[in-house]
Amino acid sequence: MLSVIIPTINAEAHLHQTLQSVGEDVQVLVVDGGSTDNTLLIANEARAQVFSVEPGRGRQLAMGADKASGPWLLFLHADTTLPKDWQVLAQAFMDDPLNARRAAYFWLGFDDNSTGANRVAALANWRAQTFGLPYGDQGLLIHKDFYTEVGGFHPDQHLMEDVDLVRRIGPMRLKRLHGTVTTSAERYRRTGWWARPLKNLLCLSLYLIGAPKSWYQRLYG
Repeated sequence: MLSVIIPTINAEAHLHQTLQSVGEDVQVLVVDGGSTDNTLLIANEARAQVFSVEPGRGRQLAMGADKASGPWLLFLHADTTLPKDWQVLAQAFMDDPLNARRAAYFWLGFDDNSTGANRVAALANWRAQTFGLPYGDQGLLIHKDFYTEVGGFHPDQHLMEDVDLVRRIGPMRLKRLHGTVTTSAERYRRTGWWARPLKNLLCLSLYLIGAPKSWYQRLYG
């Protein structure tokens, strides 16, 4: 069985759609960091297994991996929906024995057809393909044994937890699945199609040079 792990905090705006895209025949774990909206209600109505922990995406994802019973894990953001044929794509990846020590991610798309959205998606996909740096909103499919071998998500990594993990996996052990996830553009629409990517790039740069976590956490907002 495949376990889908979704970290949440006040995710009512998108969670229902995300859970619908996941579908059935998988274990769904929602790890909540203290929502005060209808997130838990939505998760319970969808019959997801719900866990609560102190907020922090690294901590929430790590707990989800610990609780998962499936040999394969798919980490998915609460505002990201999967393509209709995602289970076919994931199964093909899992069926190949060579992929037991690899991880996979999806192509990124937004729920926005503007020029800015297409530009940011194209740059994100180029970054993932060229440097082996997919972000968490592209999903990450990985065998639990390999996840454990590379050290998993660090509970104290509240930001850049996705980059931290894929760097330990390494670009040569990352594969792109031929499907596109759709993630919410809300944050970009609010802060700008130029300003948000530049801020993300600066956060990534600070992380890569080893700056204190508080610097890029404050900048990310």
